[in-house]
Amino acid sequence: MSVRQSLLAILDRGACYGSQLRAEYQRRTGASVNVGQVYTTLERLERDGLVVGRGVDDEGRVLWGVTDAGRAETRAWMTSPLLAEGRDEVALKIALAVTLPGADVPAILAAQREAARQALAAPVGGVEGADAVSTAIVAAARRARLEADLRWLDEVERVARDAVAFGLSAERPRRGRPARTAG
Repeated sequence: MSVRQSLLAILDRGACYGSQLRAEYQRRTGASVNVGQVYTTLERLERDGLVVGRGVDDEGRVLWGVTDAGRAETRAWMTSPLLAEGRDEVALKIALAVTLPGADVPAILAAQREAARQALAAPVGGVEGADAVSTAIVAAARRARLEADLRWLDEVERVARDAVAFGLSAERPRRGRPARTAG
């Protein structure tokens, strides 16, 4: 999930200072974010004209507020569907392993399967009140993904049976980093 967009959405509810944003993000998503990332993101959002400083609170902390442009970006993000795309580190690791001579693909798949099973069996913290709904939504998504991962690993096991490991290609790319000269 985009920390940038999430912080904008939280600021759309009212001005906050950095640590407050961090706490609200965690409370609303169950995910943690480094406070340094929050402040770096706020600086970028300010640079992009999506947030502005709104003065300081009674304790001298800088309050941030969303601009009209930030509010518009938040609305666009909230109404746009998101699909899980991008790098899937597990899939890439397994795809690589099936091509490497000597890689113990069954052991890799077994370890991944066991990790998914353990994660499914782990209890979800008992959160009460308004936070319970957010926690339940995130937990349900995690559970569904882990169950899907187990089904996917079964499919990978079937496909990997036909995989053939191979060595490095004899074809060399035309470009590359030049050798360093001793100096």
